[in-house]
Amino acid sequence: MDHLARARTLLAQHPVVDGHNDLPWALRKQVRYDLARRDVGQDQTGHLHTDIPRLRAGGVGAQFWSVYVRTDLAGDEAVSATLEQIDCVDQLIARYPGDLAAALTADDMEKARAAGRIASLKGAEGGHSINNSLATLRALYALGVRYMTLTHNDNIAWADSATDAPGVGGLSPFGHEVVREMNRLGMLVDLSHVAATTMRDAVSTSTAPVIFSHSSARAVCDHPRNVPDDVLALLPSNGGVAMVTFVPKFILPAAVEWTAAADENLRAHGLHALDTSPEAMALHAAFEAAHPRPVATVVTVADHLDHMRAVAGIDHVGIGGDYDGTAFTPSGLDDVSGYPNLIAELLSRGWSEGDVAKLTWGNAVRVLRDAESVGRDERSRRGPSNATRESLDG
Repeated sequence: MDHLARARTLLAQHPVVDGHNDLPWALRKQVRYDLARRDVGQDQTGHLHTDIPRLRAGGVGAQFWSVYVRTDLAGDEAVSATLEQIDCVDQLIARYPGDLAAALTADDMEKARAAGRIASLKGAEGGHSINNSLATLRALYALGVRYMTLTHNDNIAWADSATDAPGVGGLSPFGHEVVREMNRLGMLVDLSHVAATTMRDAVSTSTAPVIFSHSSARAVCDHPRNVPDDVLALLPSNGGVAMVTFVPKFILPAAVEWTAAADENLRAHGLHALDTSPEAMALHAAFEAAHPRPVATVVTVADHLDHMRAVAGIDHVGIGGDYDGTAFTPSGLDDVSGYPNLIAELLSRGWSEGDVAKLTWGNAVRVLRDAESVGRDERSRRGPSNATRESLDG
């Protein structure tokens, strides 16, 4: 059996748990959540990286849907927009009940897999979504959010981002309290997007495993969004999982400078650097015609996974593609149907079937189950925190 055929057979038994997909934000931007206008039950090639037929073709068995909102939405506006994103995921699950199953726990993920449905979980991307409120954090958990990325691209009052100037030097006292309250709830602490100082602070505080929902290895591509080796080396004792991302500017050194120039081109035309609208993509196409784009491949991603495995171990790696959250994707991983190509590449490098099963399914399910266990223990010993940023940070 060739490697691609073996990959597809493996994924039928041990499907991908993908840590991060921005479909809800894409649906907000493209059709303002009018799901009839962008029916992801049908092939949406040309509009989206994600639809149900391609998720099926890619062997995806569980998806953390990002309920991300941009950081220029602040305060109550950020909270409202996050609620709208949560509602979008709930609408998707209700619209496609034969394919998607709401999942709140690791057991729910296993039940969905047994039923042949795609377990659908929610992850909030950026602590700005809670507006400095632990009660709001608890409300998001009650609405099904099972991880929160502590920052997005900009610092917040209590945590430093990887792509902003140092602010509080990692986590502030309130930031540490946010991590503790997430542990008590059983909500995974996601350290993608955060500064290395924040990563280290969070790991030192967390009593539960942490995750990186969509980050790669800084030693392979020196971008601040990636995970340094010393932090990867902390994952075995913490129990956490680093989920490799496919975003070319985070995985291919030659793409870093090119993407910075392409983003500046968008800003010069009055568009946000993360814009993936038809207008933005047309500008990208014109820029690429004049300045050929360095193209990442499946091999590029596999190089990151080989390194992450070497440093953290096979029990601490996963996959978080960031589809529909990036303008560009690697060759062979063009959309969510591409995961078999990555698995085939890993098999060609000597990864065993057991290794692949941990990467695609086992590690992600285990880390959520462990967070749930920590939460039960924490809740047996203490109640909700009513601390405020003002009381802890001054």
